[in-house]
Amino acid sequence: MVQELQGLSPYTVVLIAGVLILVLLLLRWSIARSRPKQTPPAEESGVQIGNGQTIGSRSEQDDYFASMTTPVGTLALVADGISGMANGRMSSTLAVTTFMKEYAKVTRPEEIITYLDRTAGVVNRNILQQLNGQGGGTTLAVVVLVGNRLYYGAVGDSMITIYRNGEFVPVNSKHTAEVLLEEKVLAGQMTAEEAKDSPVRYHLINYLGYEGFSSMEIADTPLELLPGDYVLVCSDGIHEALTEIELETIMRKGLPPQDSAEQIIEAVHRKGLKHQDNATVILLSGG
Repeated sequence: MVQELQGLSPYTVVLIAGVLILVLLLLRWSIARSRPKQTPPAEESGVQIGNGQTIGSRSEQDDYFASMTTPVGTLALVADGISGMANGRMSSTLAVTTFMKEYAKVTRPEEIITYLDRTAGVVNRNILQQLNGQGGGTTLAVVVLVGNRLYYGAVGDSMITIYRNGEFVPVNSKHTAEVLLEEKVLAGQMTAEEAKDSPVRYHLINYLGYEGFSSMEIADTPLELLPGDYVLVCSDGIHEALTEIELETIMRKGLPPQDSAEQIIEAVHRKGLKHQDNATVILLSGG
């Protein structure tokens, strides 16, 4: 080959070399194009995620959480299996894994609200089928960040809040008897003291795995997030242990989401509550 090239003119050699380089570039481009596209991690999508969890004083961890990013947006969710009832862990795990699986099928932001509503019904039926008449169930708080838009769904007493300019802005409602008691107080049917001391105050009136479940609380349109906003998703073990002021004190430090989440869990531990529930928090920023 070398001898053959020696017999060619310099111009011909340069031409051959150029053709070879072009062929190699085309092969490289073809191989790269044939590779499957990888789902961008949260950091590449502009969303930073932090999370933390503690078992508290419970004998088992019934909270289950997860997050994932697809080309559509970033999903994060927390499910709190109902403590004191059998199959709480099964219920929370089934809820999270099903929502994750179904979210992977979402191809456009316009499908998110329908996805939330449809999947909640699927999960409720599946949990009831698994329970087969036994006690069980789970709360669920789920958010999807698409740019500066926040889609959400919630059922039970797990909470979604937005930390904005030093304060928390509540997003969803608690589905507990406390809401019904407050309505009775406003109607003059009972006193505030009676409502506060009611033994059913924290009983759930809507959750996944409930025979009377009708729907999950879902916003008709996404909420608009502002620059600097943080989205907090947590089980009741967080907001029952820490006051809003204590949470704001941590958030005002302006730490990355993971550091803030860890400090929230550390604050729960420092409280040392005798009956501390499982506690889970997910923090998201950016988008």
